[in-house]
Amino acid sequence: MTDVQESPTAIADFGGTVLRPGDEGYDVARGVFNQMIDRSPAVIARCHSSDDVAAVITHARTMELPLSVYGGGHSVTGAAVVDGGVCLDLRGLRTVDVDPTGRTARVGGGCTWGEVDAATQESGLAVTGGRISTTGVGGLTLGSGSGWIERKLGLTCDSLLEVQLATADGRLVTASDTQNPELFWGLRGGGGNFGVVTRFTFRLHEVGPILLGGLLMYPAAMAGDVVRFYRDFIAGAPDEVCGGLAFICAPPADFVPEPVRGQPVLGVMACYVGPVADGYQALGPLLEFGPPAISMVQPMPYVALQQMLDEACPRGMRNYWTADFLGNLPDEAVDALVERAAQPVSPLTQINLIPGGGAISRVPDDATAFGQRTAPWNVHYLSMWPDPADDELNIAYTKETAAAMEPWTTGRSYLNFIGDEGSDRVADAFGPTAYSRLQALKQEWDPDNVFSHNQNIRPAP
Repeated sequence: MTDVQESPTAIADFGGTVLRPGDEGYDVARGVFNQMIDRSPAVIARCHSSDDVAAVITHARTMELPLSVYGGGHSVTGAAVVDGGVCLDLRGLRTVDVDPTGRTARVGGGCTWGEVDAATQESGLAVTGGRISTTGVGGLTLGSGSGWIERKLGLTCDSLLEVQLATADGRLVTASDTQNPELFWGLRGGGGNFGVVTRFTFRLHEVGPILLGGLLMYPAAMAGDVVRFYRDFIAGAPDEVCGGLAFICAPPADFVPEPVRGQPVLGVMACYVGPVADGYQALGPLLEFGPPAISMVQPMPYVALQQMLDEACPRGMRNYWTADFLGNLPDEAVDALVERAAQPVSPLTQINLIPGGGAISRVPDDATAFGQRTAPWNVHYLSMWPDPADDELNIAYTKETAAAMEPWTTGRSYLNFIGDEGSDRVADAFGPTAYSRLQALKQEWDPDNVFSHNQNIRPAP
């Protein structure tokens, strides 16, 4: 690691540290979740303060270098790193300050959700967070933020109270409902297009620390019946009933019978955000249906629920993702999905079917940049595999599966779940009215498109 003050190309007014090609730790620091991404920034600038962030942005602009922002590194596009440019590394900003009385948390821009969950649960509080504990707070929140308990608490951005933002011209500004409210609207779903958030302030909610949750597992032959039952069950369930469906292959774990390991199964992630006794009653029909071949639903710490998929989504695999919102889920759609999902080409591949409704649907579409709040289903096609020789096979499987479900899609998507699919896909995700408003906002705050290494919103002409 090289101290920037000793470097002949030092970043002015920067108090952090930098890594350059050849430095010890450089290759580890540039690594991201998706092993298909192998990019080499000219410099990785790890920031220790908000002023450091502003200095790095100014340096990239002055030197006319492309800029990326590293929060958690989970984006399937590898947006955290850019070849030959400046990687603005937020992993030095990882404080979480919880106010249990006021039920708020001030969270550094480089934090992961595991760190936030651990800090807030000390007071029995939480905010909707990522389904993988190593997911970065910044990318998830700015992309609107989908998580297990969203039917009860809404999206992550629905609990966002304020941000401190470093802008394209190197200023530090505050955005909230009362300060720069239009910018605040755009930050809740518009991604990292308008600046770099150095600090988030969230409203917290009573959750846990123990709740009823866990995984139910059904053989692939039952998948169609289970999906149809779950579709009807969740439509009438209270907001406290959260979770989703996951087409997976059974893991090689002790709790799985040996003949089933590695075979396609349907997992049902179930949780109840409320008293455990009430959870048994609310989840009763789901727990009794089938019955499941394996049931791991039990009282558990909320932090354990948040980490349940960590091993199923290991870092360092090759990843190809896409996603869609579904307008409905008739029997024909269930059959089409089950037919494809029961024939995965990699044992790590997942297809996640996430129910909408609840608190998400009661926020007006135009209240935040993220729309599509009334879609009943969000489907995420998440392919993972280790061998580069299998790239073509896995990518084709993902595209063909998504195409099979196209008749039931809304034309919109949750941008945190998709890869690099072009500017039209980004525009379609918001719809014409919101996208036009976001373009005007981009023109105001980043007319030169400094923040372009993302699901990019182009400035208005």
